[in-house]
Amino acid sequence: MKFIRAALQVLAVVVVFGAILYLGNNLRNELIAKNLPTTFEFLDQPTGVTIADSSFDPGSPVRAALLIGIKNTFLLVIVGVPLLTILGTLIGVARLSTNWLVAKIAMVYVEIIRNIPPLLIILFVFNAVILQLPPPRDPATPLDWFVISNLKITGPGFAASSGAGALLVIALLAVLTAVIVAMWRTKYSETTGHPSHRVLWGLGVLLAIVIVGYFFTGRPVQMSFPVLDGRLITGGFGGLGAYFAVLLALVLYTASHVAEIVRGSILAVPRGQTEAANAIALSGFQRLRYVILPQAYRIALPPILNQYLNFAKNTSLAIAIGFAEITLITFQAIGNGYPAPQLILLLMGAYLLFSLTMSILVNILNRRLQLVGN
Repeated sequence: MKFIRAALQVLAVVVVFGAILYLGNNLRNELIAKNLPTTFEFLDQPTGVTIADSSFDPGSPVRAALLIGIKNTFLLVIVGVPLLTILGTLIGVARLSTNWLVAKIAMVYVEIIRNIPPLLIILFVFNAVILQLPPPRDPATPLDWFVISNLKITGPGFAASSGAGALLVIALLAVLTAVIVAMWRTKYSETTGHPSHRVLWGLGVLLAIVIVGYFFTGRPVQMSFPVLDGRLITGGFGGLGAYFAVLLALVLYTASHVAEIVRGSILAVPRGQTEAANAIALSGFQRLRYVILPQAYRIALPPILNQYLNFAKNTSLAIAIGFAEITLITFQAIGNGYPAPQLILLLMGAYLLFSLTMSILVNILNRRLQLVGN
């Protein structure tokens, strides 16, 4: 019986690899027949793609354009994931609020947003919010700190000078030191029974080292405010209106799903935990912060990871409003005559890289949150 099972497994592997080789060889023959490249050497050829709000030269190689697309997609993910986590948690907690109005508003938000396709939300936010902002020729300048138009939104940022690299190294060392101090405070609390205050100690050490390093390196980073000169904006930090439309729409949409996950996870926490927190006179916030949410997130984290992955994949919908993320640039390159199979393969690889990276990070966090002995 074991021999038959092993033989079937080997046969399955042979069949799968045989199918892959057959399809690959068939694809190669089709590319040769159509006089298309069968390798990735075309990545060094001029892309012919124009990217909005970028100094990108259409004569630059295809690989450079793809890297800009990956960077724009990464900026959506790295900003969007924390925002949707915070918003989803707040809405999920609000769904269980004893305040009738707060609970109903949260319920209406979830039931409306999660049942609308994300593409329609992106189109609505872009047309009803971003395009209604002032035109680039006459932008709004609230407080003289922001320059807002339907093309680009710019606000205060930071300008780096010589010495910024040294400050970055100091900041990284400060983070490492703060982590070590927090671990020491945790060990101290376990040994003595005294409160650890590890967050306060860690933040204190982090800020102290960074502040000293900032002045020691000659203050290499300064605040920079946007300055409007005709249609030219110098200084500050900002992004295209399309970027903010995609970011806002996908955060709102994904947070509605995270909210339901958080709500269900809170309800799954044993009632005895809440009763124990009440017995030691914890306030409502303390009960939520120290008892309910830590246990709820042990339950919620795996399904929330799925929502992070959905967020990353849904960024491809930005193609509908012309935001230059990796999908749009890939199809522009295909439209310029470059081979679709290789470009689509690279596109799938990019999204696979995003997904695997998030999975690894969340799984590490999940293991850290697991109870000892589980």
